[in-house]
Amino acid sequence: MAAPFETRDGSAWMPDYLTAIDGATCIGCGRCFKVCSREVMHLYGVDDEGEILGRCDNDGDDFDGDLNRMIMVVDRAGACIGCGACARVCPKNCQTHVTAGALAA
Repeated sequence: MAAPFETRDGSAWMPDYLTAIDGATCIGCGRCFKVCSREVMHLYGVDDEGEILGRCDNDGDDFDGDLNRMIMVVDRAGACIGCGACARVCPKNCQTHVTAGALAA
């Protein structure tokens, strides 16, 4: 199948869209967030049972003492442009990407 997209110089290109991040593997380092120009994912707090408490903002919220760790969560998947920058910087390889061709099928 030919790539449905092209780069500026006309080269074929197939985007790989970020669809999920494995919360059990993610260490919440934030590297993916830092390289994402589209704010596709954000940092969320997780309690001792693994339940997501909510999005972490810059105010240092510890969710009333229930915060155990933080993970990245894909909360704006539709904003992903499929550049793959997040996958290249992830030290835990915890992301799932799907090619544009597979999503269209």
